Amino acid sequence: MKFLFTILSIAYIAGIFLFADSSVVSDLSYFNPSSLLHIPLYGILTFLLILSLVPFKFNPTNSSNPSNPINPKAHFLLPGGIALIVAIADEIHQAYVPGRDASVTDVLLDLVGINLALFLFFRLLRPKHHYS
Repeated sequence: MKFLFTILSIAYIAGIFLFADSSVVSDLSYFNPSSLLHIPLYGILTFLLILSLVPFKFNPTNSSNPSNPINPKAHFLLPGGIALIVAIADEIHQAYVPGRDASVTDVLLDLVGINLALFLFFRLLRPKHHYS
């Protein structure tokens, strides 16, 4: 399954760069004057990268098992870092595309999407504690 998400991540990143000089982007800019589509675009990329890079081993009988290898500080920084590098590289790439320009605001919106995806994924994986 990780192989599938790795292929999807690579294809998604390629799509980001290929669509940068497409007429589709200029058509979407009418509906996206504040570049807010960057948030879900990079949120989805981050989800794909998490699913392709983070090792998941769950013990369904004991979700608070300390041997669970998921350490958010160690494992979730890699997908977030890769997504951020893609965001910065895409803005640099756009600086050389006729009719497009690089924007720090776009990178900040990308970072919002990345952080939102990391936060949501981390919240979904956090063990549930039942207190009586």
